[in-house]
Formats: sequence, C-alpha cells, structure tokens
Amino acid sequence: MSDLPFENVYALSDEQISLLEQAENEMLRNNLGKAEEILQQMLESDPECIPVLNNLAHLYGRHFSDFEKAVSIYDKVLSLEPDNAWARDSRRRYQRYVGRD
Repeated sequence: MSDLPFENVYALSDEQISLLEQAENEMLRNNLGKAEEILQQMLESDPECIPVLNNLAHLYGRHFSDFEKAVSIYDKVLSLEPDNAWARDSRRRYQRYVGRD
C-alpha cells in the first residue's frame, strides 16, 4: 500500500491500514458492533495507536452517544499527542454533553 492517498505519519502497517478501512466501512454500513470489535482488537496489538484511538472515540461519541467514554479516549490521545487538534476539538464537543470543561 505504498500508493496511499495520505501521508502515513504514524507508520501504520498495511494490515493496520486495511483494518482501519474495514472499521470505517462498518461504521458507514451502521454495523457499529463490528466496527467496535475491529478497533478493540487493533488496540490489543497496539494500545497507543492514535488513529485507532481517534476512530474508537469517534464511534463512542457519535454513534453510541457514550460521551464519557469518548472523552476518556480523547484524553488518552492527548496524553500521547498533546498537539492533536482533532482529538482536542472532538473532546471539547463531547465534554459539553457530560458537563466537563
């Protein structure tokens, strides 16, 4: 997968990229349990993988309305990568729902 339409800044393996695509496709198909399963399995192999954590937090916040869990995962992303604007902005959005600022 060397012809990626994006810069692979996290040095994801071909397998990780493929699994992330699968998880995202499952979200689009509204197969949310399957998407969660894929992402959770990926975290078992690499618990600090930023793209997996971001996707999982998005899944919990947007699709499951589990705002506490989404905020918690975004907190982890920001502890690993403090300048991650996506995680910071998304966390702020979900913090409003749980009363944390």
